[in-house]
Amino acid sequence: MQEKETIKEEQLTANENETKQEEGSENSENNQSDVDGNQSEISLEEKLQQEVQELKDKYLRLYSEFDNYRRRTSKEKLDLIKTASEDLVKEILPVIDDFERAFKASEQEEDTQKVREGNQLVFQKLLKVLESKGVKSMDDLIGNTFDPETQEAITQIPAPSEDLKGKVIDVVEKGYTLGDKVVRYAKVVTGA
Repeated sequence: MQEKETIKEEQLTANENETKQEEGSENSENNQSDVDGNQSEISLEEKLQQEVQELKDKYLRLYSEFDNYRRRTSKEKLDLIKTASEDLVKEILPVIDDFERAFKASEQEEDTQKVREGNQLVFQKLLKVLESKGVKSMDDLIGNTFDPETQEAITQIPAPSEDLKGKVIDVVEKGYTLGDKVVRYAKVVTGA
């Protein structure tokens, strides 16, 4: 009997040891899972911080690139504005030279008709240069209806006939357009 009791005690002790080992292994597994959880949380947190840092870098680079682009384009616009009339000036300079030559030639010329013809040639050359740049004069205004979009009425006079009421009677100063835009309004006299 004693042997049976001894065997039972040994079995109980063995069962207790097994239970303790199982509890210890569960505790170590729990501890291990806590450690793994902390490591995964830390690694997730580190990953997010790295991602945030990368996005900040991308944002700063993009912002700097856009700022440089904006500065460069504004500088190009200023340069374009400063030199926009360069082509026109280059084409007008020969006309100025022609005027200077005409003035010198007219000093010694007795025939006014020749001086007038020379001036007309230079004037026509200047008009061609301006027309090549899109400048056009407003011609044939007399007898047409007054147009406030392109004309400026400086005065009204009694119309010489009934059909000239509200129409242009005289042009004091020609108007000019550049493309479709009015550069200078024509100054006209209208009939009342």
